[in-house]
Amino acid sequence: MRDTSGKIYNVLFLCTGNSARSILGEAIANRDMAARFKGYSAGSFPKGEVNPNAIALLKRLKYPTDGLRSKDWEEFAAPDAPKMDFVFTVCDNAAGEVCPVWPGQPIRAHWGISDPAAVVGTQDQIDRAFKDAYWQMHRRITLFGSLRLHEMDRFRLEKTAQSIGAMDGATADALTKAQDAAEAIQDRGE
Repeated sequence: MRDTSGKIYNVLFLCTGNSARSILGEAIANRDMAARFKGYSAGSFPKGEVNPNAIALLKRLKYPTDGLRSKDWEEFAAPDAPKMDFVFTVCDNAAGEVCPVWPGQPIRAHWGISDPAAVVGTQDQIDRAFKDAYWQMHRRITLFGSLRLHEMDRFRLEKTAQSIGAMDGATADALTKAQDAAEAIQDRGE
């Protein structure tokens, strides 16, 4: 059963450079899960530009890319920043850094994904790395967005978000099983 509350949750995807993985998360949340999420992205040490391979992939997949930019995470810690409901780190460096204090005390989880921008090789190998990062991020966002978030307490939301982040290379069958298990827990009221 899907979340029927109608609430749009603000979600921030963090990375060190904010040029690839976190940008993919922002784009996926804003197009594919727009009924559930408003996506944002930022970095602890932003590169200042979005990786051209990330933009090329998003364009091939028909995502809007206007407005995507590499941003400093301090932008989202300002008093006038949108209040985040969730903050997901997508690289190990950002997960280990001391983050700013986010307005609203959002639920945080680490969703580590290999950095496609670090791949050295042929353009086909680089393209494959970006596609892999995209699909891994897409599966996690879709799974998280399919839960009845409004019925879960803070502890369960955080544990569920962390569990989704631990599902490296999860297949569609594994995601379905994880979703069914999460819904069964919710149905039992645990």
